Amino acid sequence: MSSVNDASGEQTGSFEDRVQAWQDSIESGIRGFGKGSWARIIKMARKPSSLEFRQTCIVCGIGMFVLGFIGFLMLVLMDNVLPSFFEWLTN
Repeated sequence: MSSVNDASGEQTGSFEDRVQAWQDSIESGIRGFGKGSWARIIKMARKPSSLEFRQTCIVCGIGMFVLGFIGFLMLVLMDNVLPSFFEWLTN
């Protein structure tokens, strides 16, 4: 690899040397792809059983219902209770 940087920052050298350097940088990035803190989590991941999937869906459904109910109560309060509470500001 006999590439030399000239004053303008461009590499001088044969085309093969520049392509080889580019390929080496890609390969080193690929080699390190499976290493890291998240790689262990990916390796441990598995498809859930039907019981686990059903339980997850039920819990998420209950959570969505509770959040929707809270949002509905907020809407009712904002439309019916709060305007009469703040009427004294407009008098």
